[in-house]
Amino acid sequence: MLYIVPTPIGNLRDITLRALDVLQTADVILCEDTRRTQQLLTHFQISKPLVRYNENDDRSVARCLDALKSGKNCALVSDCGTPCISDPGWKLVQEAVKADIPVTSLPGPSALACALAGAGLTGGAFTFLGFLPRKPGKAAKLLRQAAQLNHPVVVYESPYRVLKMLELIGKTLGATIPVVAARELSKVYEEYVRGTAAEVAQQLAKRPKVQGEFVLILDCFDYTAPQKEDETNEDL
Repeated sequence: MLYIVPTPIGNLRDITLRALDVLQTADVILCEDTRRTQQLLTHFQISKPLVRYNENDDRSVARCLDALKSGKNCALVSDCGTPCISDPGWKLVQEAVKADIPVTSLPGPSALACALAGAGLTGGAFTFLGFLPRKPGKAAKLLRQAAQLNHPVVVYESPYRVLKMLELIGKTLGATIPVVAARELSKVYEEYVRGTAAEVAQQLAKRPKVQGEFVLILDCFDYTAPQKEDETNEDL
């Protein structure tokens, strides 16, 4: 059996009782970073074999799949949040399904759900893009396509690139596009920064240092695509 186990995105008390049960009873825990996962297990006084799962290494995927095929119950975790949601895991799940190995996904912490609920922009449909491509042209194209659905658009971004991303959002969808930037979710310094793309960027730029992983929610309910788009700078 393969268990997909969400882990806290910040506050360790957010882990579920069921997640603790699975981690305590699993034969092996497959993790993104053994050091990060060991800290979590130590906090909850759990001792289990750890195996690093590297989504970009076919040998790693095969090694973890072999453990499942041998009959072991494996718990798959990422550094934080829910595996497979902009985190490693989907390849192993795909291979497990192909091999007729049962897969169970546990509910639990997710930065996506947490930020959307706190943003107050929708109780229904939204478009999640995860981490956008590094090339500005490709990122802009995805943003335009998603915005035309007139749903909130959600992207993840690191503190090192968030100002550039906000600049790209403003240039692509208009400087007045409303944005909610959520950071340090579930932690002591949890914060929602609200305003236009330009205003949020200005607020963050004034700080000595931008910290925390970001969830950016773009309010695209009233977005109207320009009649003629300039795609000359796109990296197709």
